[in-house]
Amino acid sequence: MTITKRLEQPEGRTLEFKEALPTQADLNKTMIAFANDAGGDLYVGVQDNPRKVIGVNENELLTIEEQLSNTIHDSCEPIINPEISFLKYQDKHLIEVKIHKGSAPPYYLKHKGVEKGTYIRVGSSNRLANIEIINELKRHKEQISFDSLPVFNLELRELDWHSFRNQFLEKTNETIDDVVLRKLGLANNEQGETRLNHAMLLLSDDPKRTQLFPYAKIECARFKGVVPGDFIDQKTIDVPISLQAEQAYQFILRHISQGSTYDGVYRKDRWEYPVIAIREAIRNAVIHRDYSLKGKDIKIAIFDDKVEITSPGKLLPTVDFNEMEAGQSDIRNKVLAPVFKKLGIIEQWGNGLQLISDELKPYPEIALKWSEPGMSFRLSFINLRFDKEQESRPITTDYDRLVPDSAGLVPDNRRIMPDYGRLRTITDDYARLDIEEQKILIYVLDNKIISRKEAVKFLNLKETKTKETFHKLLEKGLISREGEGRNTHYKLSNKDENQT
Repeated sequence: MTITKRLEQPEGRTLEFKEALPTQADLNKTMIAFANDAGGDLYVGVQDNPRKVIGVNENELLTIEEQLSNTIHDSCEPIINPEISFLKYQDKHLIEVKIHKGSAPPYYLKHKGVEKGTYIRVGSSNRLANIEIINELKRHKEQISFDSLPVFNLELRELDWHSFRNQFLEKTNETIDDVVLRKLGLANNEQGETRLNHAMLLLSDDPKRTQLFPYAKIECARFKGVVPGDFIDQKTIDVPISLQAEQAYQFILRHISQGSTYDGVYRKDRWEYPVIAIREAIRNAVIHRDYSLKGKDIKIAIFDDKVEITSPGKLLPTVDFNEMEAGQSDIRNKVLAPVFKKLGIIEQWGNGLQLISDELKPYPEIALKWSEPGMSFRLSFINLRFDKEQESRPITTDYDRLVPDSAGLVPDNRRIMPDYGRLRTITDDYARLDIEEQKILIYVLDNKIISRKEAVKFLNLKETKTKETFHKLLEKGLISREGEGRNTHYKLSNKDENQT
C-alpha cells in the first residue's frame, strides 16, 4: 500500500499517528499491543484529528530513531525489533515504525511483568490484557487451541451427547464411538479411560456444558426501529453448538421479507437480504468465536434497516475482510473446525469470505460493514434503500383502521408494525407472513370472518393479488373456506384443523 493511501486510512487496529514522538509509556504500550496482535505501523509527524501532515525536523531524525530503538529494546519483553524508516511526503519528513506480528507472545512491559504489563490492541486504543487474554496469547505461542484443552473429572460414559451422536449419523451416515471420537480429536485415552476436551463438551447436551460455558449460546432479537431498545421478538439458542447456526438462521428468516417477481410465467422469489451470505456469517460466528472469553455470547440483532451478527473474539490477525475474495483461511478452534466440516457446516476451507462476497453481488442495495466493538467482531448487512423518513412516521398495528378513504385510497403515511403478539396466537411462523397475509389474519381475529370482496377493498389490491393471498393462507392451513359463490367467506382454522 502506498504511503498516500496509508495516510488516508483511519486509526485502528494496525495503524496509529503521532504529531510528535510519544512518551516512552505510550510508545511501549503501542509497540507491545501491535506485537501481541496483527502487527502495525506508527507514523510520527502526522496529526490524527484533523488529519494533517506536520512533519519532523530533518535534523532530529537520527536522534528520534535512536530514542525509538533504545526505548523499545530496553522496555519490552520478549525483544521487539521495530523496522524504522524515514519517509518524505509533501516535502515533509516522517518516521515510520513498523512492528510485525510477534511469534512469542505475550509481549509485556519489563518493569511491570506479564500480568500487569501486557497490552492488546482494541480498535485504535491500547488496552491492558486480562488473565483470559494472556492465557490465550500463551496458547497461541504453543499452538494450542482453547477447544483442545481437557475437561477434568468427566468421562465419556458420564456424558449426555445424544444430539451430536444423532446429528453425526444423519449427516455422515456413520456411527460414532470412542475410536471415532479420538480420530476427530474430541477425546483421548488416558489409563484406560476416554478423557474429553472442551470441544466435546460444547457439542454435548450435558448440563456441565452450561455450567462450564454458560455463554456458549446465541441471543437473537428483532428490534423495533433502527437502534437497540424495544424488541418485537427474541430467542435464546442454548443447544449444542453444532445445532446453533441453523436455529439462528431460521430466526432471521422469520423476520426478513421475501418478495416475488415474474419473468413471463415464471415466478422468482427474492429475499430482502442475501440469506446465503447471512447463513455463512452465522456459521463463521459459531465456529470462529472465542469460547475462552467469559460473559460474552453471540448476538444477532435485526433492525428495520440492517441485520447484525456479533461474535466474541476479535478477527484473527491473518484475516482481512477488505480482501474478501483472496481465499483466506485461519482457524481459532482447531478441534471443532474439522468436526464442523465433517458435518457439512463448513463446506470448504478458505471459501467463506468468497461465498459472502459472491452472494452480495446481486444485492447492490445491501452494504456489508465490519467492525470490532471491544473484544468482539461484528458483521452488519445494511439496507441502503431503507427510507429514513419512514422511521418517523406513525406506527400502527391496527390494520382495521387501514381502510380506504372516500377516494378509495388506503393512507400511505402510516408505518405498519406487525402485531406479532396477536399473530403468535395463530401461528409460530408469524414473522414469515407477508403484510397482506398479516392484515387478513388480524381482520379475521377482530371480525371472525372475511369475504373476498371485503378483502379487495380492505387491502386496496386487485382481485388476482387478493385471491393469491387467500390461496397462500389456505395452503398454510391458517384459514378455511366456507360457503359457495357470493356466499363464500373465510375464517380462522381451529388448531385441530391445522394439525390435520
